[in-house]
Amino acid sequence: MNIILVFLFIAPLALSAGAEKDPSSFDPALSPETRSRFAMLDDVRILANGLLELGHGLKDFVHKTKGQMNDIFEKLYIFDRSFYELSLQTSEIKEEEEQLRQTTARLQINNEEIKNLSQEMNSKIEDLIQNKIQLQEQVWGLEDKVTKLAITQPSMEETKEISSLKAFVEQQDNDIKQLLKVVEDQHIELDRQHNQILELEDKLNHIELQEHAENSFVEELTEPEDTPVPVHNATAVTYRSDGTAPDCTALYNSGTRSSGVYTIKPNGSEAFDVYCEMKFGSSWTVIQKRVDGSLDFNQTWDAYTSGFGDLNEEFWLGLNKTYSITKQGDYILRIELQDWKDNKRYIEYAFSLGGPETNYTLQLSRMFGSIPNALPEQTELRFSTADHEANIAIDYNCPENYLGGWWHSECEETNLNGKYVTPRSRGRPERRKGLYWKPKKGRYYLLKSTKIMIHPTDLKSFDFTQPNVI
Repeated sequence: MNIILVFLFIAPLALSAGAEKDPSSFDPALSPETRSRFAMLDDVRILANGLLELGHGLKDFVHKTKGQMNDIFEKLYIFDRSFYELSLQTSEIKEEEEQLRQTTARLQINNEEIKNLSQEMNSKIEDLIQNKIQLQEQVWGLEDKVTKLAITQPSMEETKEISSLKAFVEQQDNDIKQLLKVVEDQHIELDRQHNQILELEDKLNHIELQEHAENSFVEELTEPEDTPVPVHNATAVTYRSDGTAPDCTALYNSGTRSSGVYTIKPNGSEAFDVYCEMKFGSSWTVIQKRVDGSLDFNQTWDAYTSGFGDLNEEFWLGLNKTYSITKQGDYILRIELQDWKDNKRYIEYAFSLGGPETNYTLQLSRMFGSIPNALPEQTELRFSTADHEANIAIDYNCPENYLGGWWHSECEETNLNGKYVTPRSRGRPERRKGLYWKPKKGRYYLLKSTKIMIHPTDLKSFDFTQPNVI
């Protein structure tokens, strides 16, 4: 580069010097050879000027390249610093996760100890109840004696016996009251410990889900099957009740213990068939079930209103039937999910469902579960299909673009009635029309199976000591 610059500097000087001595401008009688030599010098002058301009261009290019390299180095420095800060945050999250795990383990141990103590208390209470029964029989005998004593004057020995028995009965009653108080305190402590465990597990699940790769939930949680659920059984038995039970929980309370299809008759409604799933010491009314994509859920408004599918396989019970059940009282909505790695999760909501005049508006309030929430809470969600848009505040029709009827509010949240898509379908537009669960901050999780069930909030028929898995 230095040689080129020296050449560019010297060449114009030499040419100008030659031009001063150029006799061609003074002597027209020069020979042709001399004139040819001066013409070549003119060409060299033109070439030198071109090289000079090229040198200036190269110099500007070098300065520009240096500026770009400086920008790249600054961006690399910023990236390294951001990566370092992210590593620190990741370490803090892992430490917090480990602390939560340890706390959860301690709470579970305490919970087991309290449960064992509660069982011992229950055993003692049963013994006391038996003693109370015996004492009651003795009291009845004493009443007979007192009746006789009202007629005849009791002796001193009988009076002492009556006083002794009375004191004994009072002592036993006091002991029973104290034990009942202890048992009540233990139950309160059990509930508190159970709620703490659920909250900690929810935090753990939220942290793990944020770190997990797409298309999979985390942890290898499995569900102990309480009662086998028939899937793809063309000869599945349909049980018939007398048509007076308002929902599946009422059937369970009347003695029914097998999962299957039953006939119910909600108050003020016609009788219809539902699938009842017996689990957790009660029975749930299933309103949606998907297992293999054999049923097309891209249906019309009328189909979603009345229901479609086979109750022993994949189906949608129907908005009208679901509304006829839930308008009888307060119900819990439970959603069970399974991804393509067979990991299972669940989430439960307190909810209310409006009638057809409100487009079956749904309002949710999350109670607990093993997965972060992906549905808007305390918001009126109107059901809509491709042929029946429910005035969603967006620029286009969600069901038409994302397939399947659902309670849409934003078109990029969750759709459990979407197209059944396998992990092999890698196209983003295709996958976002599929069956997925989408937390507000997180990825799209493709699902293999889903189940939506409802159950009354009556705690007398619902066992909250269920395992924390779906």
